[in-house]
Amino acid sequence: MIRPPLRPEEHDRGRALGRALREARGPRSLLDVASEAGISPETLRKIETGRIATPAFFTIMALCGVLGVAPDQLADHARPEHPMTG
Repeated sequence: MIRPPLRPEEHDRGRALGRALREARGPRSLLDVASEAGISPETLRKIETGRIATPAFFTIMALCGVLGVAPDQLADHARPEHPMTG
């Protein structure tokens, strides 16, 4: 199956998700968080920089668990106009 290219708003949402995850990671190292979530550091780096605009559901759930962020909170803040706070 060939996946259609992402629309610009999907790329924007991916970058916003990456920023929200990066902010939630705080001072923790990328390597530590990736290891705890069971993903490669390169995958986490790509998600945080928006290069993976639509990461797998289970990847995001694992990151939420490691970072202590509720998925709905992440979804609320993973929009281009909303920074991650509180």
